[in-house]
Amino acid sequence: MSQVWLVPEGLDGERVDSAAARITGLSRSRVEALIASGDVMVNSLPVAKAERVKAGDLIEVEIPSTPVLQVTPQEVAGIRIVHDDADIVVVDKPAGVAAHPSLGWDGPSVVEHLAAAGFRISTSGVAERQGIVQRLDVGTSGLMVVAKSEPAYTALKRAFRSRTVEKVYHTLVQGHPDPFEGTIDAPIGRHPGADYRMSVRDGGRHSITHYATLEAFRSVTLLEVHLETGRTHQIRVHMQAIRHPCVGDPTYGGDPVLAARLGLERQWLHAVELGFTHPGTGESVRFTSGYPADLQRALDEVAD
Repeated sequence: MSQVWLVPEGLDGERVDSAAARITGLSRSRVEALIASGDVMVNSLPVAKAERVKAGDLIEVEIPSTPVLQVTPQEVAGIRIVHDDADIVVVDKPAGVAAHPSLGWDGPSVVEHLAAAGFRISTSGVAERQGIVQRLDVGTSGLMVVAKSEPAYTALKRAFRSRTVEKVYHTLVQGHPDPFEGTIDAPIGRHPGADYRMSVRDGGRHSITHYATLEAFRSVTLLEVHLETGRTHQIRVHMQAIRHPCVGDPTYGGDPVLAARLGLERQWLHAVELGFTHPGTGESVRFTSGYPADLQRALDEVAD
């Protein structure tokens, strides 16, 4: 849960950790841990605990939700290990698998698979999300990086928050976006009528999606999407907002008849590429993932 506070005049010049503790009511040590994991930002930028705040600054704190859930190790068919070293493990997540356990979800997760497969991951973060620095929707397949070491967790959380990670997706959308290439800059917040959905709305969090047409078919278009921000359901919400919902996504306006014709049981959305500075070596690394069988079959069908 993310909360934002305005720094009052009385805290002008205070250290970030001290100011955040006084504003939020959290303990100083808890705030320091949140800062170390990249969960505290000032004016939308990550900070060090000794930095000073000014009156009028916006302090944003991502407070992990409670209660803590039990992690039950269980191997998951279809999860592919793309890369593994002392600091990170990169996985290719299939659809139908969550990033981590959560309330209301009793299916498999990446965290539980890694635990069952013997991977030792970072202990930073709440128990059910240890090592998790990014998430993919259950119905979205593709690349995820998980931190194994504590320094890697801190570095990757900061990298995602400072938008230095390259996240590339491919999605098949209904119709033909006009223009064929563009940027969607529209705030996203919780849908007022349904907690499980998000929507473009005033007062939502700043959200930017860049898209470009890869190939246009008779009634659908294959897009490459670059995320500048990483909001919940961002691509799906933004595609609906421009009236070109992801194929196979009835939650956000997808046509169920079209999905059935293409044999899709989830949204046509895949994280094809992930690039970032390796937290251990400092080198630029990039990983890629091909389309899974269900998405490839649907693409072949519309291409005929």
